[in-house]
Parts: sequence; structure tokens; C-alpha cells
Amino acid sequence: MKGIITVIGKDRVGIIAKVCVYLSDNGANILDISQTIVGGYFNMMMIADLSGAEKKFEELAAELEILGNEIGVVIKLQHEDIFNVMHRI
Repeated sequence: MKGIITVIGKDRVGIIAKVCVYLSDNGANILDISQTIVGGYFNMMMIADLSGAEKKFEELAAELEILGNEIGVVIKLQHEDIFNVMHRI
């Protein structure tokens, strides 16, 4: 099972580290990552393998949202299948 994680917000030190540590601590493996900073705003998209996670998808999504609030960014987790359907042309 793969998830698409997006992180958006004002750039600051430690955003990538905190998200990656959370994923690692929860058994998720990062398969791909892209990040950019435009005009002081941070934007990151990750594809993560969630098959090793012990928590349910919904719990991971909720905890990532809480983590985002704590570090001042918006973090969203979407299931790969839903992401693909939403962005299909």
C-alpha cells in the first residue's frame, strides 16, 4: 500500500527531518521525494510504502496532520489509488 504525502507551509528548519522521523518510527518507507522552496514557502511531495506500518491508514493521516500543526505546515496523506483517480486526465 502506497501513500502520497504533501507538505506545504512557510519554510523553516527541520520540516523534512520531522516528517521522515515520524514515517520511520511508524514503519513507512520513503520511495520517492521531491521538495522545493519558492518565495520562502516549502512544498514537498513524497511517495511512501505504508505496507510495513502497524497503524491504520486513517490513524497515520490524522497523526501527520497533528504533526503538521505542531511544526506550522499542512500535511496531507492520501491513498495512492485515490490520488491517481483524482488526478487522472
